[in-house]
Amino acid sequence: MKHPFATLCLSGMWALLTTTVAAQSPKTATSDSIRHLDEVVVTSKLTFREVIPSQKLSGKQLERLNTHSVADALRYFSGLQLKDYGGVGGIKTVNIRSMGTNHLGIYYDGVELGNAQNGQIDLGQYSLDNVDEVTMYNGQKSAIFQTASDFGNAGSVYIRTRRPWFSYGETHHLKASVKYGSSDMIRLSALYEQKLSEHLSAAVSAGFVNASGKYKFRYRRVNIDGTTAWDTTAVRQNGDIHAERLEANLHGVLPEGYWSVKGYFYNSERGIPGAIVNNVWRRGERQWDLNNFYQAQWQKSFTDRFSSRVMAKYAYYRTHYVNSDSTQLPVDNTYYQQEFYLTTSHVYELLPAWSLSLSYDLRWNKLNADIYDFAYPTRLSHLMAAATAIDLAKVKVQASLLASVISDRTRSGGSQPTLTRWTPALFASVYPFRGRMLSLRAFVKRSFRMPTFNDLYYTNMGNAYLRPESATQYDAGLVLSKSWEHGMLRHVGLTADAYYNTVHDKIVAYPKGQQFRWTMLNLGKVHIKGIDVEAEADLQPIEGLTLTGRVQYTYQDARDVTDPATPYYRDQIPYIPWHSGSAIVGIAYRGWDLSYSFIYAGERYNEQENIIYNHMEPWYTNDLSLMYHFRHRKTTYKVTLEVNNLLSQDYDVIVNYPMPKRNYALALHIEY
Repeated sequence: MKHPFATLCLSGMWALLTTTVAAQSPKTATSDSIRHLDEVVVTSKLTFREVIPSQKLSGKQLERLNTHSVADALRYFSGLQLKDYGGVGGIKTVNIRSMGTNHLGIYYDGVELGNAQNGQIDLGQYSLDNVDEVTMYNGQKSAIFQTASDFGNAGSVYIRTRRPWFSYGETHHLKASVKYGSSDMIRLSALYEQKLSEHLSAAVSAGFVNASGKYKFRYRRVNIDGTTAWDTTAVRQNGDIHAERLEANLHGVLPEGYWSVKGYFYNSERGIPGAIVNNVWRRGERQWDLNNFYQAQWQKSFTDRFSSRVMAKYAYYRTHYVNSDSTQLPVDNTYYQQEFYLTTSHVYELLPAWSLSLSYDLRWNKLNADIYDFAYPTRLSHLMAAATAIDLAKVKVQASLLASVISDRTRSGGSQPTLTRWTPALFASVYPFRGRMLSLRAFVKRSFRMPTFNDLYYTNMGNAYLRPESATQYDAGLVLSKSWEHGMLRHVGLTADAYYNTVHDKIVAYPKGQQFRWTMLNLGKVHIKGIDVEAEADLQPIEGLTLTGRVQYTYQDARDVTDPATPYYRDQIPYIPWHSGSAIVGIAYRGWDLSYSFIYAGERYNEQENIIYNHMEPWYTNDLSLMYHFRHRKTTYKVTLEVNNLLSQDYDVIVNYPMPKRNYALALHIEY
């Protein structure tokens, strides 16, 4: 396998670390801190620092990247693969360490987003306009004061929206932006925050996007003998989108606690351009999505030793799918999902360095559809978790045990046998030196994911006898982090992890001509070996000038080891590149911010058999953004110019779904 990016990326990390460390005088090293890898939560005196550090993008890092949605931001995390079907309105999902999208939990302000129908959370629906921070954990979020579902995923992404904060004398904030770009794209967003009292505040955020989705692409395919089968340039059709988003929040402060209430509404109509095959350039598929949920949480510390949290959520999703393509059977179906979720968590400090927690989740899911002979399934899930954490001077240990009891029923009276699973996890970190500049960590965890309603009950496709996927994760790594208050070098960090995962009874979904339809395949057993490496540094050569750099590299070897008799035995599973990575470089001087980002995905295969016919070439993109911001009286203005895919590379993330060539955007942000 040729992998020039692996060598380039690792060399870049080494150069980034060695040159910046050499530039730092020892006299300037005054204090140690974990810059972005450890999270500090002040809402409970009993919250421990994390045993396993996270990957995080927040604040100005998010502003400088050419990111519109949560999916765009996640491209810069190691160990994640993004499935992107192209364009502003293309469906976007993520896969964690080759285990699949359904093993990754997505949490929005502390409550998990769900989709019992197909398990696919379309992260393109969640804008970054009102997001302060996006954090990703492998294994699980390692603070024990959390919901039971937090203990159940192989990995988690936490999206934290902006919470109102007012300086002395302030009573309100207003933030608005407008962006215009390629594909006739226009984005409008606004945020208003109001201080109602010393202990109560409110925030309303709204967004709108409209785009034709049209962009030029080159469609080129080569025969096995190396000759060109076809090579043409066309314009992507039927990729338009029209979407509105509205979010309202109410935040309250309690003595030693807080509470909040959220309402979220998203409505969209989009065209589904489909795959470019057999010289078909336009599809007749359209999809309407209505996604709204309401959630509330309450947390309070009753004593220095005991804290409790309660959260509740109701969600309603409607999906209307139409296929009027004359070459296929007409389809016009509507699906209705409902979800009710209730959770309670409690943590108690037995000793100053030893805590215990208990949590319980109740989740109810229901799916209806206007399809003949539909199963109308419902699912009731009970999750109970117990965890303990020990935080000593040089050692941190966390252990948890999750019990899951899940039962399905259908309208016809049929039911699946009640499933009961016990999934343990053990995490540990060791700090060999004073100051915790270096930490060594490891974890082992069992997890599983239930088959979705589509997997089990989809008409003419579902398999009611599917078993849940189960995964076992082993991870060992290190974190090196050092920060200084003075001097040219302000921060340097290195994280490295090696991992080995096994997945049994693996269920994999592939698009079958139409994005909304899926072909279900059970690979049986997969072995995954991988390495994640990330390096970063912040420098301040002169007053007012800041340089930041971040490089990450991922190696993954994910093999199907189900049956030696199959032609794809020990072949790399579809869409998993052996080598991938990204780099981000930022320069800030006075009112100017220049950001360059690079994303690379190596060679991979789009089917189970690793033969030349299924081979996909590596792809990479270069993105550039320039921002100028200034303040006039009490108002801050920001003007941003973005150039994406700077070199106008032709590439597919998913085979036959061409991505846009070079494209542009211009944005104006006003904050008062």
